[in-house]
Amino acid sequence: MATSANATSIVNRGMTRTVFRWIHIVCGIPILGYIYDSPSDTHNYAHSVRYFFLPVLILSGFWMWKGHVVRRLLSKGAHIMRSISATLGWAPAAAQFKR
Repeated sequence: MATSANATSIVNRGMTRTVFRWIHIVCGIPILGYIYDSPSDTHNYAHSVRYFFLPVLILSGFWMWKGHVVRRLLSKGAHIMRSISATLGWAPAAAQFKR
């Protein structure tokens, strides 16, 4: 049974959304501990929360919110690179940016 490219794309988008959702949830748990834990214990994991969990939480949230815009901009950038390469006659470079 052959699958179409659109069905595969939909499955990949759904799986990507699920993965980012779980990353977002898992990275939110240490932040809750950071907020609601006693101040004397907070310094033990403050750096990991500030420099790992919070940026990952923010980036995954932005990706879930505006990821479609980033994907669209990246695909437009590839289209622009293909047209520039074709205009300048760089055939190998134009093949590199094929979808």
